[in-house]
Amino acid sequence: MKLNAGAGLLLPLLLAACTPKDVPTLTLMGGSELTDLKPILDDVAKTAGVKLAIQYTGTLDGTEQLLSGAKPDLVWFASARYLQLQPGMQGRVVSSEKIMLSPVLLGVKTSDAKKWGWVGKPPSWKEIAARAASGELNYGMANPAASNSGLSALIGVAAAISGKGDAITAADVTSGELKGFFRGQALTAGSSGWLSDAYVQDQARLNGLINYESVLLSMNAGGKLQEPLTLIYPADGLITADYPLLLLNRERQPEYQKLVDALKSPAIQQRIMDETRRRPVNTAVKLSSQFPSSLNIELPYPGSASAINAILSAFLQDTRRPASTIFVLDTSGSMGGDRMDGLKTALLGLSGADTTLTGQFSGFAARERVTIIPFSSGVEVPRTTDIGTAAQKAAALASLRGQIDALDANGGTNIYGALEAAYRAAQLQADSGRYTSIVLMTDGERNQGPSPEQFRQFFAGLPAAAKSVKTFTILFGDGNKQEMNDIATLTGGRSFDGTRDLQAAFKQIRGYQ
Repeated sequence: MKLNAGAGLLLPLLLAACTPKDVPTLTLMGGSELTDLKPILDDVAKTAGVKLAIQYTGTLDGTEQLLSGAKPDLVWFASARYLQLQPGMQGRVVSSEKIMLSPVLLGVKTSDAKKWGWVGKPPSWKEIAARAASGELNYGMANPAASNSGLSALIGVAAAISGKGDAITAADVTSGELKGFFRGQALTAGSSGWLSDAYVQDQARLNGLINYESVLLSMNAGGKLQEPLTLIYPADGLITADYPLLLLNRERQPEYQKLVDALKSPAIQQRIMDETRRRPVNTAVKLSSQFPSSLNIELPYPGSASAINAILSAFLQDTRRPASTIFVLDTSGSMGGDRMDGLKTALLGLSGADTTLTGQFSGFAARERVTIIPFSSGVEVPRTTDIGTAAQKAAALASLRGQIDALDANGGTNIYGALEAAYRAAQLQADSGRYTSIVLMTDGERNQGPSPEQFRQFFAGLPAAAKSVKTFTILFGDGNKQEMNDIATLTGGRSFDGTRDLQAAFKQIRGYQ
């Protein structure tokens, strides 16, 4: 049967009318803590009739991106307090809705919690600090300059110990009691998720972990702990992450509201509680028995971004356990030209040239010890620079910049010979009271020196203190991804991708040092 001309013209219009409308896509900048919500978010997006394009990032990194002009439709961090205090964010948040809750707590091995009388009778932060200062409590905590859980813990402990509430200053962070508290920190990280995994690996030498309540409960239920953690809700209070979903794009208000309604519906709130162990904000959902029925005392938060920045700076420069950082740097022939320029830019950024928000808190700190081991066919003698006090810092950084400028590319790639040299250097510092870590940056595969198997044998023969030193690897240029992952896994570290932005990779690693 022949269609007449009119029908032929109408057919495409009819087909177009029957085609479903495109589903709108919303861009979401989300905290790295939200990755466990993906199955729930997939279902919520379908219910709301949208697609979510999610970029995961750390709180400080995300804040810097937003202040530098990033314009996602939505922002969702564990806490928006620091972000919304930034002068550059005034007036940009159109709507904000709390979605779920999780306080930042201390988990302690149950045998120790019983021994210290903390079961059924929560201690104060001062009592916790005393256990840490005495060497009895050795714990892991995320870096406050990289992770919200670490920042919340630092502010909460400082507020509780000082008794000054939201008026705390940098001076309160340098108190003797707070320094005693951080003497017990034996593990750090740039994210709360990696921190929990690292605790599992290091649980033989650690007996405490500061993290979100949801993470600690999940660890107890995960079957990987030799001994369960007793969750400590300090008597003088804590700080709770309330996960506010922020709308920045006013034109997306209808879609935002649909997402909020779906996320706060009883069914989804129940799933959030059951699957991620975060507390619901919808009071129609009954709190499960895994959470204590008593109310938590909420500690105050500083009222300005400048106060928090000063607190972070004081912590990094004066309060935290000083770091010893060993950089193992590929200077083989393939690193010539732009690659060497990129390496120098990244290291010079850590030496004071990077004045961005993240640059300020990732740079080398007072009291830090920095060792550089360049390698190509051979391995150069390690050169160590002690940054010293705040007054000595400028001169020390100038000396370090001179070493960086002198790096030159030639020769082959002796990766494992250089790593062995790094662990020998780390072994000499094992009893110095420093937090020691190694960074390996290479743009190629090993073609000279010890083999991977020979290095594994070398590593297996190290004393326990040296074995606890983690290596963080950076994939760059033509580097072998599997090789970098294997080194990070063997040593308990983590691998970072620097192929797109080497400077960003070096800054990210600083959260783990």
